[in-house]
Amino acid sequence: MDRALRERQLNVLTRFGWGAALAVVLTFLTIFFAWPVGAMLVRGITDDAGNLNLNTFGDVLTTGRTWAIVGHTLTMASLGTLGSVLFGIPAAYILYRTDFVGRNVLRSVTLIPFVLPTVVVGVAFRALLGTNGPLGFLGLDQTTWAVVAAMVFFNISLIARQVGGLWQMLDPRTVEAARSLGASRARAFCTITLPALTPAIGASAGLVFLYCSTAYSLVRTLGSPGVGTLETEVFRQTQAFLDLRTAAVFSALQVVFVLASVWLTQRLSHRTTTALRLQQPRRQKLSRADWLPLTITLFAVIVIILWPMVTLLERSLATDDGYGLDNYRLLLTSPGTGFAGGTTAAQALEHSVKIALDATVITLVAAILLSLVITRQVKHPGLARGQRLLDTFIMLPMGVSSVTIGFGFLVSLHAWNPSLSQSGMLVPLAQAVVALPLVVRSLIPVLAAVDPKQRQAAAVLGASPARVLATIDGPYILRAVGLAAGLSFSVSLGEFGATSFLASPEYQTLPIYIVRLLGRPGADNFGMALAAAVVLGIVASIALLLGERIRPRLRRFT
Repeated sequence: MDRALRERQLNVLTRFGWGAALAVVLTFLTIFFAWPVGAMLVRGITDDAGNLNLNTFGDVLTTGRTWAIVGHTLTMASLGTLGSVLFGIPAAYILYRTDFVGRNVLRSVTLIPFVLPTVVVGVAFRALLGTNGPLGFLGLDQTTWAVVAAMVFFNISLIARQVGGLWQMLDPRTVEAARSLGASRARAFCTITLPALTPAIGASAGLVFLYCSTAYSLVRTLGSPGVGTLETEVFRQTQAFLDLRTAAVFSALQVVFVLASVWLTQRLSHRTTTALRLQQPRRQKLSRADWLPLTITLFAVIVIILWPMVTLLERSLATDDGYGLDNYRLLLTSPGTGFAGGTTAAQALEHSVKIALDATVITLVAAILLSLVITRQVKHPGLARGQRLLDTFIMLPMGVSSVTIGFGFLVSLHAWNPSLSQSGMLVPLAQAVVALPLVVRSLIPVLAAVDPKQRQAAAVLGASPARVLATIDGPYILRAVGLAAGLSFSVSLGEFGATSFLASPEYQTLPIYIVRLLGRPGADNFGMALAAAVVLGIVASIALLLGERIRPRLRRFT
């Protein structure tokens, strides 16, 4: 009887614990994501008295400039996606399907975009394409093509990894049979390999299009060419004209296009998914017939990925008298009270680090709770559906622009309590919302690998729910939390979209500082922007690499 009573008490305690964890994460997502985004959308369809008023929507949608901005946004995103696919597919074949000396080095170089803040990449392309840059003679600085090139820089490796991961497991015997029957290499690829890769290409291309259509910091860093994008227009209407209702309409348009692209990608992927014959990863020796994909891959790695980074470092060291650290020394000086309140770049970096640390703590707490709830084994069908819905909902911040999140914070939390902005609390909270989906996605595979039988065995032996969590799930969490912390810190450190709406002039972050330097004339300002971008890139990379190395050994139980 005592044992049965103890089991009932433990069950009640377990349900209460998981219910409390779920309540915490749902409250966090509701207050800091659903409310800001919802408030932004409501702002566009109501007047100052809160009554339904669609006049602003009508005024915006009937203006030629609006559709020029929409067209420019979609054009840049489409070109960025097309370029990423054209370079990414050959790279997927060379890096994942073939074997040669130096392949691992080449593969590691393609991972550079994953650790660099977008502001750093934007400055690197300004250094490469600017008047005094190696490719300045092309006249591409602050043009649409510069933005497209930077988009391709970021997304080549994404295409290569997703497509290459599938390609290396395809059974080669079908292609070999087609070749033996007289099919050319190109025909075998187009009729057999390409259809098999289409689901991976479609899914990764859709993700790239999503990233390209929300590349606000790249567009701002590279000069907002043409009529700008939906995101830059939101910032312009908010900061220059103080027209929050018009800004809300443009944010709503951006959300609609993003959700439409996600829906279309899922539909295409679903329709093109076929049953494939897969095997263990297999690579073949690089042959002379592979010269074309190898040439394309080397061009992408050397020209699109490495050249901007090398140029950024070289230009940051260049002075009128040769090479030196003058631009880095200038980072310790104040540009004057008319700019960022007299804040130095060193102080801006300090602000960025402090905010990123706060955001990382918030992100880790929410991400660990979310991951535990999502991966917990449940028997009730309703609970299982709830887990799937929660897993889908947590990905929404990845599909919503950080500009929309920042603007939503402005019209909801800031409007409700302006002292929150003055306290500096809104910036790390917004950065945590931006980083949360990525961190959750890094934790879920690790926690999903926990054998439920281990939890059941521990419970049978009398372990309390807290002890089961600490002894069974705890080691897995510790193994993954280093990378999760490094990823969260790196993303928060380089975050620009939401921060540009919420950071106070007296407490600027380094990405905002860099963009403002780029907007000021003068060689010293440009040199300082280059040096600050190098520093930001190094700090973000070190944080991510250190986080990945913090992996305590996982004890195995038999």
